[in-house]
Amino acid sequence: MMTDDSIGIDISKDFLDAHRLSDGGTACFPNAPTGFRALSAWLGEDIPARVVFEATGPYHRRFERALSRQLPLAKVNPLQARRFAQACGSRVKTDVVDARMLASFGNAFALAPAQPINEKQNEIKELFSARGALIKDRTRLINRLQTQTLALVRRQTKARIEQLTRQLKALQQDINVRLQDCPSRARANAILRSIPGIGEVAAATILIEMPEVGTLDRKKAASLTGLAPMTQQSGKWRGKASIQGGHKQLRDALYMPALVAVKHNPDMCTKYQSMIKQGKPQKVALTAIMRKLIELANTLVKADREWVQNGT
Repeated sequence: MMTDDSIGIDISKDFLDAHRLSDGGTACFPNAPTGFRALSAWLGEDIPARVVFEATGPYHRRFERALSRQLPLAKVNPLQARRFAQACGSRVKTDVVDARMLASFGNAFALAPAQPINEKQNEIKELFSARGALIKDRTRLINRLQTQTLALVRRQTKARIEQLTRQLKALQQDINVRLQDCPSRARANAILRSIPGIGEVAAATILIEMPEVGTLDRKKAASLTGLAPMTQQSGKWRGKASIQGGHKQLRDALYMPALVAVKHNPDMCTKYQSMIKQGKPQKVALTAIMRKLIELANTLVKADREWVQNGT
């Protein structure tokens, strides 16, 4: 039975501190499978409208994966939760207080639960994260090789670079196979790859970091990517609009495609050159192209059609 109640969960490395808003009940459970089962038992048969928790990197992932199909989970930005607590006049920051504030936050804004985690999507994301870590390791070794002079040290560094390259290739192959496992994901991948500038890695990043692609409106797609300009003004003062928030990894992945698009996509090239002639800095113009790319990707996936050049 669903109830209009909010549960706040403060997640740390070892514990889950829970607060039930309706009766002020609190409890603490291990951040482990035994604790997840105990939490479910504590909640009882009356399922709350939302179970609110902060994104805490590796600490929340086991909790989210274990309970996303059992409970209406609502994940919130830690900064937003903290600002809410400050607005409520709370200066104390303990796990118990944080759990209570999360429950109040969810209730005040009637937060809607997220869709249950797609386990296959989660596995692809884990592979992609491992790929990113290997790229950083390889880049670090390549940079180090430039300053090494001893033959033995250089041979060992080169061997490790070659090993990382092989591992990266294996990971990318596995990611590609998994992207093709799901017909809808495979179709979306083909559509994204049809857009000039968006290659294998950029398409995979979009599908992994923004699985909602094709279901969003234009502004929401830009906002989730962190490419929607935020207006800053107060009275007669007008500040410069800037981008913020969103998925940084997705923005990073769109940078090179944007560089390619301004050279090989006539529409993007026209837009870019127009902004440059208006006196816009190159960085601002390129950011606008990145936004147009993600909006175009969302539109094409939604329409289930590949990119074609205008007039062809």
